[in-house]
Amino acid sequence: MLNFELPGLGRRLCNGITRRQTLRLGATSLLGGLTLPQLLASEDQAKGGSNAKAKSCLFIFLEGGPPQQDMWDPKTDSPIEIRGPFAPIATSVPGTIFSEYCAECAKIAHKFTVVRSHTHTDNGHATGYHYVMTGRRPPFPDGEYPIPTNDLYPSLGSVVARELGSRGTVPAYINMPHPMSAGGPGFYGAEFAPFVIEADPSQPDFEVKDLGQVEGLSKPRFDRRQKLLAGLEQQRQKQKIGPAQAMSTYYGKAYDLITSPAARKAFDINSEPVALRESYGMTQIGQCALLGRRLIEAGCRFVGIDAPGWDVHFNCFPSLKGDLIPPADRAFAALINDMEQRGLLENTLVIMMGEMGRTPRVNAQAGRDHWSMAQSILFAGGGTVPGQIIGATDKQAAAPTKDPVNINDLLHTIYTLMGIDSNKEYPDPLGRPVPIVGAGQLIPGLLA
Repeated sequence: MLNFELPGLGRRLCNGITRRQTLRLGATSLLGGLTLPQLLASEDQAKGGSNAKAKSCLFIFLEGGPPQQDMWDPKTDSPIEIRGPFAPIATSVPGTIFSEYCAECAKIAHKFTVVRSHTHTDNGHATGYHYVMTGRRPPFPDGEYPIPTNDLYPSLGSVVARELGSRGTVPAYINMPHPMSAGGPGFYGAEFAPFVIEADPSQPDFEVKDLGQVEGLSKPRFDRRQKLLAGLEQQRQKQKIGPAQAMSTYYGKAYDLITSPAARKAFDINSEPVALRESYGMTQIGQCALLGRRLIEAGCRFVGIDAPGWDVHFNCFPSLKGDLIPPADRAFAALINDMEQRGLLENTLVIMMGEMGRTPRVNAQAGRDHWSMAQSILFAGGGTVPGQIIGATDKQAAAPTKDPVNINDLLHTIYTLMGIDSNKEYPDPLGRPVPIVGAGQLIPGLLA
């Protein structure tokens, strides 16, 4: 088994897990012995979705739990220990207000919709992440678990990859800037695992290492290796060795990805104009959003961006107004504007959310604790109706008072927008039929 440490982020969640915990690659891990050819095999699974408005999904996950009352659901009439110190501001939608640090989103509120009434009952980070990404309650208590946590049930991105496949030379399912903790393929198998970009695109030395030239391997030598492999594969095909014969196709696709100018161009974020890069913010979440747009443009079906740091238990307001809310606000607004200008938004579903919200009352340490009973989710594009507030919470932002939306409703709605039948079943390792979701209602008023 290979062991790699996750690069970059060292921010801890309250349970002590850091983003630098060991990622284990093996038969039961995130990649499950995944090779690039196996990953690309998912292209042959493209089914359905042709009549769906959403051809792709860009999913920004604010890991740790963004505080709903300090961002998109302010409670101006509540005491300060509930509403917090941030001032409300008007938005481009009359009668709708956001927090003052969501200023960029406020300018374009008419271009997306906020669902303020998402709710569930799992207050753990790892367990809540699992629940959101799979639609299943996790079989483990919250705590320190290896990545991925979903060793049985497939994640949202893996379902999209299996059902729709890729539309270009890039993989169908991509994570950045590290693996999403519940983003694995579960029993679907390694070919539906994400292609993980384990690097920060905001850094000057950013590169997608899996696509780089192997040091010391010249092009003539690389070409000779390809000819040797082709000869071996041809011999195996003559011998009618089924798995090897099937894999030869995917080796070819892997070669195409590595050598394709179009694929290399998709990952080359440095080719973007400086002014556009700065509009997203030269932050990790901002540049991941921009790279995500490039990958969607190149044919990726599902881009998952994991943005950690939102577990704000202590003295939270300086972090929220400085390090957390403005970069996320700027990245989301720039992404929506950019995709709209490029004609991508109509066919791309953009979502920003976390695994939970935060407690209505500020705690004794000037922070907010876990609170899964109320959370806001942002939706844009992909067949959604913009400029709305769907659902509502009480005066404390503690519980929905209108149109509650649970996790199965959320996933069922996403799959419907992408033309995927959420009731479709696949056999698990024991042969039992498992529906993609199997329950849930469409979020009222969201679909065009």
